[in-house]
Amino acid sequence: MVAGEASGDQLAAPLIAALKARRPGPALFAGIGGPRMEAQGFESHYPMEKLSVRGYAEVLRHYREITAIRRRLTKALLAERPHLYIGVDASEFNLGVERRLKEAGIPAIHYVSPQIWAWRGWRVRRIARSVTRILVMFPFEQPLYEKAGVPVTYVGHPLADLIPMVPAKYEARAALRLPAGKLIIALLPGSRRSELEYMAASFILAAHRFRQEVHDVHFVCPTVTRETRDMFERAVHEHQRTDLPLTLLFGHSHDALAAADLALVASGTATLEAALFKTPMVIAYRQSPLTWALMRSMFYLPYVGLPNVLAGEKLVPELIQDEASPAALAGALLTLLRDTAAQRRQVERFHEFHHMLRQNAAEKAADAVLEVLNR
Repeated sequence: MVAGEASGDQLAAPLIAALKARRPGPALFAGIGGPRMEAQGFESHYPMEKLSVRGYAEVLRHYREITAIRRRLTKALLAERPHLYIGVDASEFNLGVERRLKEAGIPAIHYVSPQIWAWRGWRVRRIARSVTRILVMFPFEQPLYEKAGVPVTYVGHPLADLIPMVPAKYEARAALRLPAGKLIIALLPGSRRSELEYMAASFILAAHRFRQEVHDVHFVCPTVTRETRDMFERAVHEHQRTDLPLTLLFGHSHDALAAADLALVASGTATLEAALFKTPMVIAYRQSPLTWALMRSMFYLPYVGLPNVLAGEKLVPELIQDEASPAALAGALLTLLRDTAAQRRQVERFHEFHHMLRQNAAEKAADAVLEVLNR
């Protein structure tokens, strides 16, 4: 198995647990993974953070190292011939490995569809050549693969199974020792180094501007790794905002979202997590100008955030690239704070998403995996 970032680690760990529960006898899970997978007995041969880069310009900077890892891993797998390979997200890394293994007679499953619904459809052909089966998390993805003749199973989203329908807001605030009686805003500027490079400063300065208008506020920012925590702290000091009422966390993103009244979230899985915690949000994203220029030429949906894709409309405000200035982000948060009807509408739709995606995903995924293995 290979998971390339924190969200993949979060998806893969319950799948490992479900496979162990269903299949008696010893099983070895190895490859590249994170701490949640390792807690299930997974053997990670490379640090997961090596693959945690996003965007064309960022990948180019790390291209030689990433391709060397993929080359060594593929060579080892072809020699060892595992019973099955599961690539968890990280499609740019995994699809190449999967294709080599599938051609060599080793079944390859890809868990989490690339955003073929947002990008040009040529990627479906590449996926068809690479995978034995694909496991998808959103219901609108299944017919796209069926139409292309790709074996597909809709499993729902594990986060919808994990996150309670009614979050325990006050228990989360107590657990994080957040001040009582304050407006709590969660800041989630991304889980990758490349995301923090482009968004940490904007989020910090937006929080400062927001506080100038709303004094009785406290911010909470969960970080995924020690490195991303250090990057956020450096940005706080570089922009001289040590006066910001801020609780900086290592992990605990779910507690932060459960505790928050509003959230400012980088586009990605965290936007779905915020929706499942029923937290009204503003979505933001910034990346290198080169990456953005390339992406903009290929992207054809009018929105990028998962809640908006699921809604089929711009339910949640989105500020992307140059629009995501500190002033604009602060303004969007202030507008949402004052528009209680917009907050209620977001929360109502978030409840709908939660019911739709709660499918016992790990169990369904495990059944699909065992079907391929048994065949």
